[in-house]
Amino acid sequence: MQEILQKALMQTKGEVSCAFIKKVDPLTGGCIHKTWRLELNDGRYLFAKTATTEDFPKLSFEAEGLKSLNKFVDQSLINIPQPLMLEKLDHSSVLLLPWLNLANGDQTVLGKGLALLHQSSTNQNPEKFGWEHPGYIGSTPQLEGWRNNWGECFIHLRLLPQLKLGKKWGLNIPYWENILTSLDVFLEEHKPIPSLVHGDLWSGNAAIQRNGKGVIFDPSAWWADREVDIAMTKMFGGFSQEFYKSYESVWPLPSSAYKRVEIYNLYHLLNHANIFGGSYKSQCLLALENIKSTILY
Repeated sequence: MQEILQKALMQTKGEVSCAFIKKVDPLTGGCIHKTWRLELNDGRYLFAKTATTEDFPKLSFEAEGLKSLNKFVDQSLINIPQPLMLEKLDHSSVLLLPWLNLANGDQTVLGKGLALLHQSSTNQNPEKFGWEHPGYIGSTPQLEGWRNNWGECFIHLRLLPQLKLGKKWGLNIPYWENILTSLDVFLEEHKPIPSLVHGDLWSGNAAIQRNGKGVIFDPSAWWADREVDIAMTKMFGGFSQEFYKSYESVWPLPSSAYKRVEIYNLYHLLNHANIFGGSYKSQCLLALENIKSTILY
């Protein structure tokens, strides 16, 4: 692997391309790709993801999302790693990124930085929702395409594909299809403006650096209602009250936002049920019942 990563390093731009890899350490935590810490001969470190050539589109989508988010981020508050290199080498796919020194810290800058990212992108939005290339949410394909109607976009490009995948574990699609039209209308009444969102913003994809800046990574970026990011931060916990207060201080959420949290997180629950099964299946069914009984009717 060190030989492959050295070839990758030589294809980067700038002075780092002349460095040599002194040591390669495998990292834990990646469930889709293999991850590595590269120690260079000049004392610097890099982060690498490797996968099969068949999984190159997954790394390419991640790199595309990182580059897109970087166009709108306030770098004084949040660092989004900029891809250094993405290539197919020796039957492997390789993505090189800067190494991030992470630590525990106050999440105020993270909340403020995310709000400014959403706000800045909204001011330059494409006036439609979606994404132009096929993508992924974890290992699951995510449909490309554009919609002018937010409700239609979320239902047809995100929720319905996951519901159809749920048939493999017994999800009764016809039983739930009758709520989708009502859900489309419910979401469109909100009338959000497109924002560029991270798309997979749970606590494992955000952190604080030792220098005090926030950092977000591993995106599944698309143009959506900004509330989808805030909703997912509440799905697995890990975000502090300082995070939410600082976000609201820059761009307050509408008072009705709480009504959409379970709807937006249903997408991620379905994805987890379709990948992992287990208790996520019952959580999906409970969420669907809640949406049907307390939100739509």
